[in-house]
Amino acid sequence: MSAMTRRSASAIAHAVNGRATSAVAIAEDTLARLAAYDAVQPQIWISRASPEELIVAARAIDARVAAGEVLPLAGVPFAVKDNIDVAGFETTAACPAFAYQPNASATVVDRLLAAGALCVGKTNLDQFATGLNGTRSPYGSPRNAYNLAYVSGGSSSGSSSAVAAGLVAFALGTDTAGSGRVPAAFQHLIGFKPSKGRWSNRGVVPACRTLDCVTVFTDDTRDARLIDSVVAGFDAADAYSKPLAERPIARRTIGVPRRDQRVFFGDLESEYLYDRALEKLSQLGTIVEIDYAPLQEAAQLLYSGPWVAERTAAIAGILASNPQAIDPTVREVVAPGSDISAVELFNGIYRLAELKRHADTVWESIDLMAFPTTGTTYRVAELAAAPIALNSALGFYTNFVNLLDMAALAIPAGTRANATGFGITLIGPADTDHALLDVADAYLAIADLPPPPPLDLEGKMQTVKLAVVGAHLKDMPLHWQLTSREASFVGAFQTAPEYRLYAIANSTPPKPALVHSADGAAIAVEVYEMGVAEFGSFVVEVPPPLAIGTVTLADGTSVKGFVAEPRALTGAEDITHLGGWRAYIAQIT
Repeated sequence: MSAMTRRSASAIAHAVNGRATSAVAIAEDTLARLAAYDAVQPQIWISRASPEELIVAARAIDARVAAGEVLPLAGVPFAVKDNIDVAGFETTAACPAFAYQPNASATVVDRLLAAGALCVGKTNLDQFATGLNGTRSPYGSPRNAYNLAYVSGGSSSGSSSAVAAGLVAFALGTDTAGSGRVPAAFQHLIGFKPSKGRWSNRGVVPACRTLDCVTVFTDDTRDARLIDSVVAGFDAADAYSKPLAERPIARRTIGVPRRDQRVFFGDLESEYLYDRALEKLSQLGTIVEIDYAPLQEAAQLLYSGPWVAERTAAIAGILASNPQAIDPTVREVVAPGSDISAVELFNGIYRLAELKRHADTVWESIDLMAFPTTGTTYRVAELAAAPIALNSALGFYTNFVNLLDMAALAIPAGTRANATGFGITLIGPADTDHALLDVADAYLAIADLPPPPPLDLEGKMQTVKLAVVGAHLKDMPLHWQLTSREASFVGAFQTAPEYRLYAIANSTPPKPALVHSADGAAIAVEVYEMGVAEFGSFVVEVPPPLAIGTVTLADGTSVKGFVAEPRALTGAEDITHLGGWRAYIAQIT
C-alpha cells in the first residue's frame, strides 16, 4: 500500500460545493483508503458505515449541492469517538456490555451532518474515556500511525489515528484530562479543545460531566476553525452549555513553567524540542516563567482527589452489576470513587476554588500559556507493563486545564527520531478559543516544522543513533564492530562545546575518553544508526573504563555515545585542543 496523504476538510468542501468533485467520489476514495489501511490498523474502528450506506449518504449530499445549497462541510468524511452518539450506530464507550442504540445523534454530530459532512464510523478509545494512551480497550490498541510500536495517545485514540492516517479529514474526540490533546501531539495533529460549554455535550457518555469537552482532530488550524464554526453554540438540552463568547488576547505575554519545574521523564529530545518551540514563541511575545505548582496541585484533584468519584458516578450501574466487563486498569482507577465521601468532595471543591482564584490572578500578568503537551511518549509494550504510572506521566501538563476552566489548543512542535510527534499546547482563559488559533497560526508560520514523516505501514525497525569519537570512526581499527552490525552512517557532526577529549594511557588500540565539561569545546564525532538488538550486542562489548551514555550535539539534539568513567583520565593526555581523534592519530603516526 502506498502512503496516504492527510486530508483537508476545507479543500474537500470547496471542491464539492464548486462541483470540481462530488461527495460520491470522496466517499469512494474514502472506502479505498479504509480497505487499504485495514491491513495495518483495523483496531482504529469499533463500527463503520457499510460501503452502501456511505455511498447513499454521499448521494444525498450531492443532491443538496445540486439543489443550490452551499454546505460548509460538503462531502467531508469524518469519524466519531465511540462515546458520542450517532444515530444508526451503537454507542459502546469501548465496553461491549455497556453498549446501547441511541435514539438520536449527539448535538455536535447533528450539526456536522446538517453541514454536509459524511460520517464514516465510530472510533476506538480508552474504555469510558479513562486513559491518555489508547491501550485500554477490548477492541485492541490503536497505534501511532508514524511508528506502530508507540501509543496513539488517548483516550481519543482511534479518532487521532484515523486523521493521521488520512482516512478521514477530521474526527471528534472528547477531553477531560487531555484526551483531545495528547493524541494530537503524538500524531502531528491539531487538537482543538474548546472552552467548557462552547460545544454541546448532549449525547456524550460522560467521563466527568462537569469537565468534559467534545474536541476535534484536524490536519491544520483552518479546519479547526471550520469545525468550530459549524458546531459551536448554545444548546438548551445540555445543562452545561454556555452562550458563545470571544475573549481577545490583547498582548502576547506567554507563561511557561519555571525551568526547575519542567519534567520530561528523561526524554532529552522532548526537552530540546520544547526549548526550540519557546525560541520561536519568543519572536511573538514575551516569555515569562510562572510557578507551575498550584496548577499541578489542581491537576492532582482529578485522579488523586475527589473527582474520581465523578467518573465512578458515570459508570456506577455497570460497575455495580458487571464489574468484570470493565477493563482491569480502568476499574482500578474508577472503583475507589465509591469510597469518597461528600465531605472529601466538598473539601476538594473548596480547594479547587482557591486554586481557580490563583489561576485567575495569573492571567493578570500573562495572556496565555505554552506548555509541552506531554513530556515524553511510550511504546505500547511499556504501557502494558506500567499502565497507571506511565499514563499519569502523560497527563503531567494536561490534567489541570478543564478543572480550571481553560481553553486549549494542541499544535505540532517537532518530530522525535522515532517519528512520533512532539507538541505544545497553547492555553488561555475560557473563551479565548479563536485567540489561541490566531497565536497558533503565527507560531506555525515561523516554526519551520518539517511535514509529518511517512506513515509506518509495516512496523518500523527500532533503531538507535550512536556517536563514535575514536577507534570506531571510519577506517579506524574497531570500525568493523559497526559494519558487522550493518550500522548505517548518518553523518559527521560536532558535539556541543561542552566536552573535553583525552587519549587514554596504555590503551590498545589507542582509545579516547570523551568527558562532559563546562569549560570544554566542540569535538568531532561520527553518528551511526543500527537496530536496537544490534545496539545491545554492541554495548555488551564496550570495555571499561569506557561506557555508553548520552552525547549532546552542536544543534542541541542528543544521541547515544561513548563516555568515560573517571578512572579513564588517570595518566591520560588532554587533546581537546586538537578538536577530534583523527587529528591526534595523525599527530602520533
